[in-house]
Formats: sequence, C-alpha cells, structure tokens
Amino acid sequence: GRKPGPGGQRQVRALKGPGRPLMPAAERVELLGALRDVDHVVVFDEDTADRLIASLRPHVHAKGTDYTSASVPEAPAVRAVGGEVAVVGDAKDHSTRDLIARIVERFA
Repeated sequence: GRKPGPGGQRQVRALKGPGRPLMPAAERVELLGALRDVDHVVVFDEDTADRLIASLRPHVHAKGTDYTSASVPEAPAVRAVGGEVAVVGDAKDHSTRDLIARIVERFA
C-alpha cells in the first residue's frame, strides 16, 4: 500500500524542536524510498497528513510506535477514504536526541 510521509522541514522542527531535523528531507525520502514495502514517499509541510490522505487515498497509513491506534491524528481521514492505520516499528526506547547527547558527552 501507499504510505504518506515524512513531514517537511518546518513540520519536523515544530514537532522536534530547534536544530531538527538533522537529516534533510531529500535524504529521508531517499532512505524511506529504498525500503521494499514503500511504494511512494511524499514530503508535506502541514501539521497532519489529512489533506494528502484525502488526495492520495492510501491503503495503509503507517505511524511509529510513539503513537497508538487511538492517538494517530490522521486516523479519521484514513478511515474516511477506506484505508487502515498501522502502528509499526520497534519500541521507541531510543532517540536521536539521546544519541546526540552520548556523542557530545564522549567527544566534546
């Protein structure tokens, strides 16, 4: 199925804070696009993918495990177009912020 994402620079900065994202959108698109199960990657700058979902009508809208099926903001839009929401990935017991802190601690 088709999966919208990732958010644009402004959206990621708003969600993650100053100095983020570390990886430019084009590089995130390249990494995600290389995954076998990903058909298309679309960058968007809105706070949610509701408008994109209404336009693309994805079969599956995947979110990471920092969400639950009840907390996915786009869930109503996905269901309205006949799609399903999937919470996927490993547990979020690690973060880029923690990795940066470890690097700074060891090498600064």
